[in-house]
Amino acid sequence: MIDINNVSKWYGQHRVLDGCSTVVQKGEVVVVCGPSGSGKSTLIKTINGLESFQKGSITVDGVSVGHSKTDLTALRTRVGMVFQHFELFPHMSVLQNLTLAQVKVLGRSREEADAKGLALLDRVGLKSHASKYPGQMSGGQQQRVAIARALSMDPTAILFDEPTSALDPEMINEVLDVMIELAQEGMTMVCVTHEMGFAKKVADRVLFMDAGVIVEDCVKDSFFGTPRSSRARDFLAKVLH
Repeated sequence: MIDINNVSKWYGQHRVLDGCSTVVQKGEVVVVCGPSGSGKSTLIKTINGLESFQKGSITVDGVSVGHSKTDLTALRTRVGMVFQHFELFPHMSVLQNLTLAQVKVLGRSREEADAKGLALLDRVGLKSHASKYPGQMSGGQQQRVAIARALSMDPTAILFDEPTSALDPEMINEVLDVMIELAQEGMTMVCVTHEMGFAKKVADRVLFMDAGVIVEDCVKDSFFGTPRSSRARDFLAKVLH
């Protein structure tokens, strides 16, 4: 589904990604973790072209992300993105947030888009909030709306960029529960997160990054059992404690 091959990226003289390579299979759940500033968010944003890269290649379902002729808008309809700070349109109702791209990008009728949006809001437990505005909802509710919005485009994969880091502790589980359900249904997911309980429960593989390098790329049991690198062991000792 996703093939990242020797990808490097610089901001001026600062190298934020350094020869990153991994493959994500269809239906696989990959958790990306590591200390702040390690390049985690930058890496997943290169997957759907939100961040450019200067070296290497990325293909998503056979489409080359870095190719000059690639239609990135079309690619992003197939690779959904859920951000740390929700990124909902504050002047639109919850339902309108779910239907806008369906109508404008996918060409669905208003009736089709409304039906799809309401079904997805029901799926994340928020159908009764369809007419509210984002500012009238809690952070956890807004993030569930953001997940429903990503699903409204019928993606083949979803990228999550620290989806719970902006939430109060009591709101985190309501978002993780939705993500766990998606994983169990076979959605291809790449998730940047510090929620190690989530990683232990649903991840197939864990990528551990430090200073722009993928230090560990292994099945979750190996990562949580006996990480090969001392850097990963130090990280786990802190976050699990």
